[in-house]
Amino acid sequence: MPLGLLLTLGGAVALVLSLGVAITLGPADVSLVNVRDVVLNHLGLADIPVRAAKDAIVWEERLPRALVAACTGAGLSLCGVVMQSLLRNPLAEPFVLGVSSGASTGAVVIGVLGVGGGILGLSGGAFVGALLAFGLVLLLARFTSGGTSGVVLAGVASTQFFSALTSLVVFAVADSDETRGVMFWLLGSLEGMRWDNVALCAAVVAAGAVVCLLAARALDAFAFGDDVASSLGIPVARTRIGLLVVTALMTATLVSVVGAVGFVGLVVPHAVRLLVGQRHVRVLPVSLVVGAVFMVWVDAATRTLFAPTPLPVGVGTAIIGVPVFVALLVRRRKRA
Repeated sequence: MPLGLLLTLGGAVALVLSLGVAITLGPADVSLVNVRDVVLNHLGLADIPVRAAKDAIVWEERLPRALVAACTGAGLSLCGVVMQSLLRNPLAEPFVLGVSSGASTGAVVIGVLGVGGGILGLSGGAFVGALLAFGLVLLLARFTSGGTSGVVLAGVASTQFFSALTSLVVFAVADSDETRGVMFWLLGSLEGMRWDNVALCAAVVAAGAVVCLLAARALDAFAFGDDVASSLGIPVARTRIGLLVVTALMTATLVSVVGAVGFVGLVVPHAVRLLVGQRHVRVLPVSLVVGAVFMVWVDAATRTLFAPTPLPVGVGTAIIGVPVFVALLVRRRKRA
């Protein structure tokens, strides 16, 4: 069995087990048997007596949260793989396009200023802000040197601009209570996830995964430069813009639901490439399952180790991601 397929299947099994164990963690006593029974009952595959309180904890609270965490990790990891290939930059991650900063500004405008709050809500404002930021990146890239360097520089400019707007609103307008609530969301929060959030994130990540997997051969070519990709018959500009739009939409959707969660799209692709090599037909599916498992456990750690006040999940990914990334850099240097 090919290594990539073996690791993907192993990762899928690890993801199912991780979801089950993560759901059992928390102040309420829930066992793996309870989790199994509740899931089978709601899927119509069994009719096993389960206490109503445990049924609600598993099905209405912990399972949706764990599934959104898995979708977030999978989607951001997938975006990281694509961006690092398209931009030929090992430090590229989903937020390099300014999407996260734009989403933060949109959320702050809704949450603090109340502009459009009755129509969009916090997540809707974040999504609109993310799309505006990405649109600014495309506009700036068109009037710069173009190519990968133009996109990266435009992303940096967009990130700084929207970060400044967010800081202006938070510190000049918001009071202390508003600031605390908004900042907690901006750092990443999986509190209050429901099944509609699961459906949205799962649908977007699934669609994005299909598009990215179909473009695996093109991503292999992009890793060697635009000239190589063009010589292989790949429409460079159209393919790059198309994949950037896909990653931006995925990131915007996930950020609008859970807030800014960094380091996942940076660390996971590097770790996976050390395992399976550089071919994207292997890197993409393995990154998807590894990112999902990673986020499930980060969320489980941040909500249980710091109970009763959970740590923002974005802080958890940074605390774990930074040393892991440093270790990967050291290992890569030794192998070079």
